[in-house]
Amino acid sequence: MRKPTIQDVARLAGVGVGTVSRVLNNHTAVKEGTRDTVLKAMAQLDYTPNPHARRIAGGKSYTISVLLPVMTTEFYVRLLNGLEQAFQEARYDVAIFPLMDQSRLERYLGSHTLAYQADGLVMATYNLTQLFNEHRLKLNQPAVLVDAYGEGVDCAYMDNVAGGQLAGEYTARLEGPIHAMWVETELDQLFTTRVFEDRRRGFHSAVSAAGRQVEIELTTSFDAYAARTVAAGLLERTSFPCTVFASADLIAASLLDEVLARGLTPGQDVSIIGFDDQPWAEARGLTTLHQPVESMGYEAAGLLLNRLAGFKGAPRARKFTPSLVVRQTA
Repeated sequence: MRKPTIQDVARLAGVGVGTVSRVLNNHTAVKEGTRDTVLKAMAQLDYTPNPHARRIAGGKSYTISVLLPVMTTEFYVRLLNGLEQAFQEARYDVAIFPLMDQSRLERYLGSHTLAYQADGLVMATYNLTQLFNEHRLKLNQPAVLVDAYGEGVDCAYMDNVAGGQLAGEYTARLEGPIHAMWVETELDQLFTTRVFEDRRRGFHSAVSAAGRQVEIELTTSFDAYAARTVAAGLLERTSFPCTVFASADLIAASLLDEVLARGLTPGQDVSIIGFDDQPWAEARGLTTLHQPVESMGYEAAGLLLNRLAGFKGAPRARKFTPSLVVRQTA
C-alpha cells in the first residue's frame, strides 16, 4: 500500500502543502482551527512525516542536544521526561550526552556533532556556557540551562536556598543533635554545581536563626553503597534521638536502610529529611522536599523552543520553589 504523502494531507485538509509544512514545524503563524484540521487529516490518513526530507527542506536538524551529568539517577530520568515531553510536542528529537568524566566532556568539546548538527542545546545542572566559549566551539545555537542559574542565558532552576531553609526550619524544631549529609558534585574538578552549595547555605542559615547548630556534617558521592558507608559512620558517632538532613533522596534512602538494619526506629531514634521527593519516597514514608522536576524540564524546553521560533529578547529566568512534605521519617 502506498504511504500517504504531504500532498495527500493537504488535499484532505483543503489547504496548501506549505500550510501542512508549517503545522509540522509548529509554526506560530498557523491559526488554531487550521492546525486542528491538518492534524485531523494526518490522523485520518495515518500520515508520518519523513524526518530526513523535513530536515533538508527546513535547513534544520530538528534535534536538541541535552548535556547532563549522568543518566542513572531518578532525578535526571524525571528531568528528561519533562524536557522530552515538550520537545516531542514540538516535533523535535532529543540527543542525550551524559558527561560523567573529563574525557567524555573533552570529546564533546572537540566534536562538530554537538555544535553544528543540533538546533539547540540544553545544559543540565552545570553551567557550561563559559567553558564552551573558552574553547574553539562557540554556542552559535540557542542554549538553555535547567537545574542551574546563569546570567546571560535562559534558565529554569530550583530555589535550592529556599529548600534548604525549609529543611533547616523544620529540623530545628526536632529533638536531639542535628546532622547533615552532603553530596560531592565536582566532575574531575572541571566544573561544579551550586545546587548542594545553595541547599547547604539555606539549611545553615535557618538552623542558626533558630539558635541551633549542625553537629556533624559528612560528604558522600551519588552512590548508594558509598552513602550507606557514610551513614553507618554517622550513626556510630551520634547520640539518639537525632535528626539528619540528607541533601538528596538517594542519600536519605541509604541512611534509612542503615537505620533499619541497626534496629533503630525512623522518626523516633533518627529523624530523616531528604530532598527531591522521588516517586518511591511516599511508599517509604520519607519526609522530604518536593521538587517539581518535570515542570522545570518542561519550562526549560519551552524557553529554548521560544528562541528557536525567533524570540530575540533578553535572557529569562524561571525559578521553581520546593515544598516540604512531612511523612513518617521525621
